[in-house]
Amino acid sequence: MYPGDLKYTSTHEWVRVSGDTAEIGITKYASDELGDIVFVDLPEVGAPVQAGAVAGSIESVKAVAELTSPVSGEIVAVNDVLGDTPETVNEDPYGAGWMAKVKMSSPSDLDRLLDAAAYEASLGG
Repeated sequence: MYPGDLKYTSTHEWVRVSGDTAEIGITKYASDELGDIVFVDLPEVGAPVQAGAVAGSIESVKAVAELTSPVSGEIVAVNDVLGDTPETVNEDPYGAGWMAKVKMSSPSDLDRLLDAAAYEASLGG
């Protein structure tokens, strides 16, 4: 159910690694729990982020959730499309619904993340 090529956090973010860059977003579980997403507040390009720190927020018709960065580094890109179409996160959370890209300063941050099986098990699945 969860893509095997990604790493996951216990707070429902995912990471896709390409070289020293980590693309991040929220899992399908998180988007389903939030319901219809109406606004996404993303960090500024060039902003530093720390693993485990808040990097943005996701607002739905039901709640506001924090986007926590799974890795430390610098924001090198954000998904500006989500400003006009935040529902993309619900429709394609692992593809077009990505939120930010981080140039990792400490790739060892990845060692603390879950694989797909461990993430699914953490949900009671």
